[in-house]
Amino acid sequence: MSKTPNWQPVSQLPLIAQMIDGELTDTQSQYQNLQPAYARPHVLDDYTVGRLIKVFGERQEFFGIYAEQLSRWKALNLNGTQKQEVERIEKQLEKLIEANAQIVTLANQLQQGTIEKVLGKSDLELGLEALGKIKF
Repeated sequence: MSKTPNWQPVSQLPLIAQMIDGELTDTQSQYQNLQPAYARPHVLDDYTVGRLIKVFGERQEFFGIYAEQLSRWKALNLNGTQKQEVERIEKQLEKLIEANAQIVTLANQLQQGTIEKVLGKSDLELGLEALGKIKF
């Protein structure tokens, strides 16, 4: 049995477009939701941050499949509307890849300051960190 994905006919273009557009919207929304945690990573726990890294890391596996499908469609004799839609989706995919990478990067940073990491520190470590944040 072949492990090669089944490539979709051009009739599936609206479905793939909807998937990529939806993932981009969700990813951008999730990134905005995580922004406040950057200044206060201790409000998140290890499980939540680990889950973010896992889910958004796994999403990256599909980006190559999407790109390959779009590349195959571009090689076909498309009408003007189809060609424009493939080009639009390619741009959306680029944005999705970037937004997804931003979430993974942010989650990796947040992982260093989760509530479990804070609770695992001694009073001395916490005091020294607090002193380091005071502007003299």
